[in-house]
Amino acid sequence: MNQHDFPVLNAYLADMGESVAPAWPDRIESSEDLLGFYDRLFSQLEEKLWKEGLDEPLLKQYQLLVEEMDQQLNRMGKADHRHHFIITIPVADRPQHLVACLKSLLQLNRCFPYGNGADGNIHKLSVLIADDSKVPENILENKRIAEDFGLRGLEVVYFGQQEQWEITQALGEEQKEQLQQILGSFKASSFYRKGASIMRNIAYLKLHEMGRRWKKTLYYFIDSDQEFQVKIGAGDDDRNIYALNYFYHLDRIFSRKDVVMLTGKVVGDPPVSPAVMASNFLDDVLTFLSQMANLDGKQDCRFHQGRTQGDDTAAYHDMADLFGFETSKSSFQYQCGVPVRHDHQACFQEFAGKLQQFFDGEHPTRKTYYDFSAVLENTVPARTVYTGNYVFKRAGLDYFIPFAPLRLRMAGPTMGRLISAELGNRFVSANLPMLHKRTITETGQSEFRPGIVREAQMVDLSGEFERQYFGDVMLFSMEKLTQEGYSQQMPDKQYVEQVLQQTESRLRKKYVVKHEQIRQKAKRLEQLLQEESCWWNSDSSLQSSVDEVRHFIANIKYNFGPDAKGIGYILSGLHQKQRLQQMLQAIMHYQEEQVVWQHLMKD
Repeated sequence: MNQHDFPVLNAYLADMGESVAPAWPDRIESSEDLLGFYDRLFSQLEEKLWKEGLDEPLLKQYQLLVEEMDQQLNRMGKADHRHHFIITIPVADRPQHLVACLKSLLQLNRCFPYGNGADGNIHKLSVLIADDSKVPENILENKRIAEDFGLRGLEVVYFGQQEQWEITQALGEEQKEQLQQILGSFKASSFYRKGASIMRNIAYLKLHEMGRRWKKTLYYFIDSDQEFQVKIGAGDDDRNIYALNYFYHLDRIFSRKDVVMLTGKVVGDPPVSPAVMASNFLDDVLTFLSQMANLDGKQDCRFHQGRTQGDDTAAYHDMADLFGFETSKSSFQYQCGVPVRHDHQACFQEFAGKLQQFFDGEHPTRKTYYDFSAVLENTVPARTVYTGNYVFKRAGLDYFIPFAPLRLRMAGPTMGRLISAELGNRFVSANLPMLHKRTITETGQSEFRPGIVREAQMVDLSGEFERQYFGDVMLFSMEKLTQEGYSQQMPDKQYVEQVLQQTESRLRKKYVVKHEQIRQKAKRLEQLLQEESCWWNSDSSLQSSVDEVRHFIANIKYNFGPDAKGIGYILSGLHQKQRLQQMLQAIMHYQEEQVVWQHLMKD
């Protein structure tokens, strides 16, 4: 293989100039030789690509270089030592999200090819759809989706509930008993919506079988409501784009570093529940209406200033301080999305129309955007697993999602604390976020989300709220225990119980204070909305938009008022006692389960 076999590369190197272009290898006998050259080239290119915003002509050139590199690597046959990826997508009654996710995977592979053969098939990517749906129509649709994308050159394996049941029942009776806190305990007639953590753990059993087909395999878990894009810009320039060379970077990290597991993050919609975003969002809604009240409704819209506070990655979280972030001291201004010239009335209408989407997990004022940093150079030790974006090699199968049957939120951060304590620097985070899209464009709503119940005009968050609160209790209890050596030695049961009780007491105080703040802010918002002097109350054409804001306030009061079911779970001594007892038992048995599981995962 000679340099003249790379016309796109040669043209690009000529433009760079000999003084800055990386030297061509003296010899190329393996893919590693060639990739070592491209590591240097792409490092320089990506710095230029993002130096002053996104250079789109250079992005196109980058994609052509990747295509040419991939073609040459594929021609090397067995000398191409890149990893094979199995991309696992757990899905429960979200067929529209699943289609969008798979489309984005194919589009990414057109932009940044990885293992694209001359026969039109993608040879280094496989997809495992782990279906946890309940609705028969959605199960049939997910099967059809798997078949459809399988015809597009992508290997897609549909892992349905019958096969899931069979793979769990194939375990010995003693193993099934020992692994109940990992795989759950279900009847064949209700083997659906088992929960995201249990579904992932069951998928590990399938992956343990599948991964043997390839010499070097990476297991890549993503969520069905994510896409292989990033969000850049803001305001009128807010857009999603295919700009990251995901598979190349992941292959290089696992090839060049001693890494067992890697986690990415998300951009776009926040990865947390609305239950812990309401206070900050109310600040933003109050600011928006206060500014609008002092403007002329017929004036040209002024809400197009662009992003000014996008670097605060946890700004959406009401209690960001719990995770070591500074709590945002100011509200965020809404960036209007109306594309044509318009007045403040049109902006008001657009904003009002987005408010209800907050209860589906969108955050109209505090989305997260991509900021460039060199991937390999900025791969750092991690302590949180984003379960919608994590990758591991075969040794990572040892680390199941802990405490799965409790169905708590924050399972990924809790898992991360345990893995960090065991793996240290071999558990890392990389700047390879995926785009998170909570809702479907056609409806403005999410598909299925556990813990969310729609009751006529109301959205009941109480189930998700309860899972969030006790998930926080578990997370910060485990954080303390792992810092004290939990992964090496089992602490005394009485001490674990004490840690749980102290953590719960501390968090309950914070949650109660935050809920009082939410109630006060909702009251001020209602007063401002109804103020007779505000121009939106004197224009009948805006009545439906005013009603949408009123509907939003009613939902806030329903979920965060003094009689809300969510806060009731926290203040109920009986419920608290039951949950803490469940958590205590789960913690005390974790190490025994880990021994059984790791024996099961042995080759």
